[in-house]
Amino acid sequence: MTNQETPQRHRKPPMGGPMGGRPGMGGEKPKEFKKTFGKLIKYCDKYIPIIVVALILSFAGTILSLIGPNKLSDITDIIAKGIMGNMKMNKIDRIGFFLAAIYGISFIFTYIQGFIMATVTQKISKRMRSDISEKINRVPLNYFNKTSYGDVLSRVTNDVDTIGQTLNQSVGMLVTAVTMFLGSLLMMFITNATMAVTAVITTILGFVLMMLIMSRSQKYFLSQQNELGKINGHIEEIYTGHNVVNVYNGTKKAQAEFEAINSRLYNSAWKSQFLSGLMMPIMGFIGNFGYVAVCVVGALLVINGKITFGVIVAFMIYIRLFTNPLSQIAQAATSLQSTAAAAERVFEFLGEDELSDESRKSASVSEVKGDVEFKNVKFGYTPEKIIINNFSAHAHAGQKVAIVGPTGAGKTTLVNLLMRFYELDGGNILIDGVSTTDMSRSSVHDLFCMVLQDTWLFEGTIKENIVYSKQNVSDEDVVKACKAVGIDHFIRTLPHGYDTILNDKANLSAGQKQLITIARAMIENAPLLILDEATSSVDTRTELQIQKAMDSLTVGRTSFVIAHRLSTIKNADLILVMKDGDIIESGNHIQLLEQNGFYAELYNSQFEKTA
Repeated sequence: MTNQETPQRHRKPPMGGPMGGRPGMGGEKPKEFKKTFGKLIKYCDKYIPIIVVALILSFAGTILSLIGPNKLSDITDIIAKGIMGNMKMNKIDRIGFFLAAIYGISFIFTYIQGFIMATVTQKISKRMRSDISEKINRVPLNYFNKTSYGDVLSRVTNDVDTIGQTLNQSVGMLVTAVTMFLGSLLMMFITNATMAVTAVITTILGFVLMMLIMSRSQKYFLSQQNELGKINGHIEEIYTGHNVVNVYNGTKKAQAEFEAINSRLYNSAWKSQFLSGLMMPIMGFIGNFGYVAVCVVGALLVINGKITFGVIVAFMIYIRLFTNPLSQIAQAATSLQSTAAAAERVFEFLGEDELSDESRKSASVSEVKGDVEFKNVKFGYTPEKIIINNFSAHAHAGQKVAIVGPTGAGKTTLVNLLMRFYELDGGNILIDGVSTTDMSRSSVHDLFCMVLQDTWLFEGTIKENIVYSKQNVSDEDVVKACKAVGIDHFIRTLPHGYDTILNDKANLSAGQKQLITIARAMIENAPLLILDEATSSVDTRTELQIQKAMDSLTVGRTSFVIAHRLSTIKNADLILVMKDGDIIESGNHIQLLEQNGFYAELYNSQFEKTA
C-alpha cells in the first residue's frame, strides 16, 4: 500500500513508550486527574466493596501498631523502677503478651490487605488487557492510520502494568501512611504536648529543606526523561538503518548527534541523581535531629519530674513513625499521578469509536460463484481527500482480474473496500448479487484468502503458520501446498522440517517468508483470491514458479491481482488500469497494447533499454 493511498502507519513508538521512560508522565491537570480517577473507580465498581475491606484492614493494622510505643513506655518505666527495687515480671509479661498479640493481629490484617489488593489489581489488569484486546477488533482501521502501533502496544503493556502496580502498592501505602502520620501525631500530643511540639518543629525544618531540594531536582528529572527518550529514538533509528548510514557516510554525523544527546543526558542525569541521592541522608538527618531534640527536651522534663523515662522511649519510636509516612505519602501521590496518566490513555482507547453493530446483518452467499461488481464506488480516508471517485467494474465468476496503475492510483484501497476493511462513502459492491454492506464483515472475510506484499508470520511452527485458523488440515495437504509453491524442499532441509519454530533465530529470506504465506492462501481454499504484489520479494526464477502455481490456484476462482510487474499479469482475463481513483482503461493484455494508451506506456516503460 502506498503512502498516497493511505496515511502513513508505521511510525516510531512515541517517546515515553517502551523505551522513553514511563508513559504519560507529566501534563496531567488536576481536573483531568479527578475525572480520570472517577472513570477508574467506576471501572472497578464491582471490586470496590472488597477494596474497602482491604483498606479498613490496613487502617486497623496501622492503628494497632500505634499502640505499641505507648506500651513500650510502660515496660520501660516498670524496668526502671524494678532496677531500684523488686522487678514486677508479671506486669512485664502481661504487657509483652499484649504487644505480641496486637503486633500479630496487625501483621495478619496487613497480610490479608496485601493479598486482597494484589488479587484485585491483577484481576483489574487482566480485565483491562482483555477489554483492549477485544476493542482492537472493533476499532476501525482508520484509527491505526492516525495512531502508531507502538502507541497501542504501550497502552496494552506499559499503561496497564503501571495501573496494576501502583494501585496495588500506592493505595494501601497511602492509607497506611496517612493513618500512621495522623495517628502518631495524635499519640504524641496525648503522651506529652511539649515533646510533641518539639518533634513537629524539628521535622518541619527538615522537610522544608527536603522540599527545596525536590523542587530543584524536578526539572532535572524531566530533562533526564526527555533526553532518555531522544537517545533511545536516535539509537533505534541509526541501528535500524545502519547499512544506509554507512553507505551515505553518515557515521560521523550520527556519532556527533549521539554525543550531543548523551552529554545532555549525562548532565541532567548526574544532577537529578545527585539531588535525589541527598533525600535519604536528609531523611536520616531529620530522624536523628528529632531524636536529639526529643532526648534534650525529654531529659529536662524528666529532671523536673514532668515525665518518666519511658515517655522518651515512646517518643523515639513515634518520631520514626511520624517522619517515614511523609516520604511514603509523597511517593504514593507521585505513583497515583502516573496511574491517572496511564488510565487516561487506556480509557481514551476504550472510548474510541467502534465499527457499526452487525448483529442484525444476516445476508450471505450460500453457493458462491464469484461474480463481483463495483457500482459507482466512492471512498476517501478523510472527507477532504477522496481516493476512489466513481469506480465501476464487473468481474465475472472465475475471472483473473488484474489491477494496475501508478503509485497512489488507489489499487490497494480498492481491495480494502472489497474486503470491507473500510466502509464506502458512496456506491455499492456486490458479490453474486448480494451487497457486502448487507453482510457481516466475518461473512465477507470467509469468502476471501489474501496474500499481501508485507508478509506476516507469527512465532510457531512452519506448519502452524501455513494452517493458521484453518481446521482439520492434514499433513498431506500442507505438503501439497508447499510443493505447489516450491518451498517443500527448503523446509525439509531445516533441522525440524515442518515443525521448525519461526522466530527471530529462524534464518528465512523475504522470498521464503512470502512463499509460506502463499502456501497459507492455498490451504485456505476460499472461493475468492486477492494477491497484492505477492511475488515482489522473490527472484525471477521463483516468480515464474509461483506464477505457475498461482495459475492453477486461480482456476475456478475469481481472483484480484495487484501488480507492478506487468509481465506477471499478461494472462489475466481482465486488466483494470487505474489512475487517480478511476478506471481509465480496461481489457486484456493484447487489447490494451493495441489501444496504445496509458497501459501500453506503462508496459513498454518496464522493458525500455538504456542506450
